Amino acid sequence: MTTATVAPRRNILGPGLWTVQGLLSLFFVYAGYTKLALPADQLAAMIPWTAQHPGLVPLTGTADLLGGLGILLPSLTRIQPRLTVLAALGIIILQVLALAFHLSRGEAAVVPMNVVLIALTAFVLWGRGRALPVQPR
Repeated sequence: MTTATVAPRRNILGPGLWTVQGLLSLFFVYAGYTKLALPADQLAAMIPWTAQHPGLVPLTGTADLLGGLGILLPSLTRIQPRLTVLAALGIIILQVLALAFHLSRGEAAVVPMNVVLIALTAFVLWGRGRALPVQPR
């Protein structure tokens, strides 16, 4: 590949990765905060499974919050940016488990969201792991 073909790809890839990382971070931090901060009755009105499985709420809320912070902050601060790749891997695992959980409950309408989150996170995993990793300080 010549330098002329590499530069445009990186010019598009960089902003695309930052945008997806920011959106995923907002989504997962909000989801984690919601699960950890809302009273159980309000949460159950928004997310029905939380009423039947209250033990999963703090676990998934914490995983969402940590994933949301980890998908962006290590790259943004350039402090241990490889943690972004690990956070992306963790989010993918979480979403695969969520997808299986929703299918087992007959909640197929939620599955497309899980698939989109997996695809976006896989893009970050690939982008920050191989194509355009962030260099540490």
